[in-house]
Amino acid sequence: MATPAAKMETPQATPSGPVGTGRPRTPRPPRPNFRQIHQFPLPVNVHHVPPVIPHNPLSLISVALSYLTFLIMPPRQEVYSAYFDKATSSIQVTDEKSIKALWEMGFFGKGSLSRSEPSWLAREKKRRGLHDGKTSEEITRARREERRALKLERARMEKLAIEETLKAEAAARENGSAEGQLPDDTANGTATATEKYSLKKAKEAKMLEAREARLAAHNADPEQKPESNGKSVRFSPLVQKKEFSSNSPSSETVAEALDADDFPNEEHLQLSNEEAFFLVYGLGALQVYDAPSDSKLPSTSPTPISALLQQFCHHSFQPARDDTAALQPDDPFMISYTVYHHFRSLGWVIRSGVKFGTDYLLYNRGPVFSHAEFAVVVIPSYSHPYWSATEERKQYTAEKQARSWWWLHCVNRVQAQVMKSLCLVYVDVPPPAASIDDIGALFRQYKVREFMIKRWTPNRTRD
Repeated sequence: MATPAAKMETPQATPSGPVGTGRPRTPRPPRPNFRQIHQFPLPVNVHHVPPVIPHNPLSLISVALSYLTFLIMPPRQEVYSAYFDKATSSIQVTDEKSIKALWEMGFFGKGSLSRSEPSWLAREKKRRGLHDGKTSEEITRARREERRALKLERARMEKLAIEETLKAEAAARENGSAEGQLPDDTANGTATATEKYSLKKAKEAKMLEAREARLAAHNADPEQKPESNGKSVRFSPLVQKKEFSSNSPSSETVAEALDADDFPNEEHLQLSNEEAFFLVYGLGALQVYDAPSDSKLPSTSPTPISALLQQFCHHSFQPARDDTAALQPDDPFMISYTVYHHFRSLGWVIRSGVKFGTDYLLYNRGPVFSHAEFAVVVIPSYSHPYWSATEERKQYTAEKQARSWWWLHCVNRVQAQVMKSLCLVYVDVPPPAASIDDIGALFRQYKVREFMIKRWTPNRTRD
C-alpha cells in the first residue's frame, strides 16, 4: 500500500522581511489609482442608455426615462481652448484644468518641460522643498536603478556558482574520479549553476551579504556608528573653514516665503497637429486660436475647421509652405492624420514613435498601464489610375514610395529588440479633390491597409 508522500516544508516570507533576513520590510509608497484617474478614454461626455430586456417590459420605461432626462437636461460638453504656435508648428494648451483633462482622458499631448506627463510643477516644488511625495519620473528612475542593481547581482551570483562548479569538477578530476561521474557535492554545484536566479533571490542574497558585513564590522569595532545609505560629501579645507553669518535666512524661512507666494506653472501641454485636429474635428472638444504676437492681439473667434486643415497641411512641410499654395492629397498631414483617426476610432491610444524610428506607437489602454504593443510606419500608396496616367506622375510616386531593404531591416531590428510588432500601414492616396469644404467626404476617399512584419529569431521560435 502506497504511503502518502511527506509534505515538504518551504520557508515562508514573514511580514518582518524576506526569508532569513530578520529585517523589517520597508513599505512601498502607495501607487496612484490609474484606473480611477484614467477612467474616461476620451474627453467627451457619454449618455448611458439602460439595456432593453425583451422579456421585461419595464425595461422600456427605464429607456424612455433615460431619453427624457437627456432631452430635458442634456449633458454639458466641455470645450477646451488652445493656441497654434507657428514657430514650432504645434498646438499649446496653457490652462491647467485643460491640461489635466486632456492628459487624463486619452493621454493627449506631452508636457513642454517633461518627457511625457506634464509634471514639471510637482518636480519643481519638490526641488524647492514644498512637496514631499515622489514624482512619476523619480518613481520610474528608482525602479530602473533597482532592477539594474538586481540584474547585476543575479549575474554575479550565477558567475560565482559557475566558478564553484568548475572548482569542484577540477577537484574531482584530481582525486581520480571516474570520467563522467561526479560526487554528490559536484552534482549539486552543477544544479546550482544551471539554476536561473530570480530578481527576488538576488535581492535576498544581497540583503543577507549586507547584513553579514555590518555584523562583522560591528564585532570588529563595537563603538563605530553604522554607515548611512546616503552618499557622503567631503569638503575641502577651505570650505570647512568658511563661517556662515547667523543673519542668513534659514531653510524654514525660505520655505515659508515660497509657500506664501503663488508658485507659477511655467509648463504647457504641447499637442501634435494630428491630436489637435482629432479633438477639433473628430470629437468637438477643442477650439484652436491664433497665438497672440507682439504686434497682434489674440483672436476672439476660433479658427474654422477648413482653415485649420489648410494651416496644418502647410505646416507639415519643413520649412512651412506658403499659405497660398494649393493642397495636395498626399500632403504629409493628410496621410498621417488618416492613420491617426483610423486607430483612434478603433480604441487605440496613439503616441509618437520617434524614439523607436517609427511614426506612431499603439497602446492598448495607455502608457501608464503597459508598454506599447505595436509600432506603426506610415507609407503612402498610389494605386489609383490617376497617378499612373503620365510618366511624370509615375516618377513622382516612385520617389514617394521608395524604401530600401536596409531601412526595413534596421526598423524591424529595433522593434524586435524592444519587443514590439512592426505594422506597415499603406494609405491609398486619392486623386486631387476639387473642394475641401466637405472634410468627411474628403477623408472617406482614403483607404488604409495594414501589414504585420515580425523578425524571425531562432532562439525564440524553436520548438
